[in-house]
Amino acid sequence: MINRLLNLFRKAPDNSKTEFDEEEAQKWYEEKTGIATKELCESPYEGSGNDQYNLYEIVMFTKHRLDLDAAKDEKSEFGKVHNRIDAILNFIAPYSAQATLNHNETCEFPEDMERVGGKCLIFQAYGWRGKKESFGLLAVIEVLRSEMEFARASGTAALVERLREAGHDPYSDLDREPVA
Repeated sequence: MINRLLNLFRKAPDNSKTEFDEEEAQKWYEEKTGIATKELCESPYEGSGNDQYNLYEIVMFTKHRLDLDAAKDEKSEFGKVHNRIDAILNFIAPYSAQATLNHNETCEFPEDMERVGGKCLIFQAYGWRGKKESFGLLAVIEVLRSEMEFARASGTAALVERLREAGHDPYSDLDREPVA
């Protein structure tokens, strides 16, 4: 089970690679951060689920290194992205108990919502292997407005491919050039 979780979080450009490289993982963990919910699955048989996973937790990623001291400092780079991720997860997590959030779907918050108004999101079944699994991670990725419009016109998979090619998948960092 631990190798499955570790493999979910590894960043490997070669998807055929099955061995987990501890040195590669340490470098990834030192440079990037994943923030996940931990209470969507109320028991091994109850919680948020979708077409890919019977149960899942939600995760969001940033390329910024974890810095707990800066997490509440909205002037720091990590503090800014942590604040956005925190706001999004605090709205999406309870929503996932009421709605089915599937791989390659999009979500946009109404402009008038406090903290999250106008934010554009896509959902990706992180590490999904193409068949229904008992547990997994649903990645929520914040994207730019033009990218959301592209996803709605051309499909989320086409946007994810562009994000991946530019090195922006699965990150919710918006301090970058748009890919669409």
